[in-house]
Amino acid sequence: MQDRPAKETDQHSGSAQSPIRVRKYRDLKDKYVGAAGTAEREQFEFELSLELIPLKIKEYRKQNNLTQSELGALLGVQKTQISKLETNAVNVTLETLLKVFKALHTRIKLSFEPEASL
Repeated sequence: MQDRPAKETDQHSGSAQSPIRVRKYRDLKDKYVGAAGTAEREQFEFELSLELIPLKIKEYRKQNNLTQSELGALLGVQKTQISKLETNAVNVTLETLLKVFKALHTRIKLSFEPEASL
């Protein structure tokens, strides 16, 4: 009979550890995007926040029980315009976003922070 190495167990669950190494999302961002505060990381965070705009438009439209056509009618635009907003609102004007979110009874908060002094 051969001696087998003891299985390592997870401290929290008591189960055998998987060979997959788990990392925190924050650590992965630091490694692949750049550390917090760097220009690369700031650009990444900015682009990520822009990607959330279409999702929020759709989410709040549904919460208000509106179809794309109904929201379009409130804004005086066609359903296709609302569809475009919900799939890619990156090139939309701030004025348009304000109108859309006002129709959805949702406030927009903008935040401005000065860059660190050199």
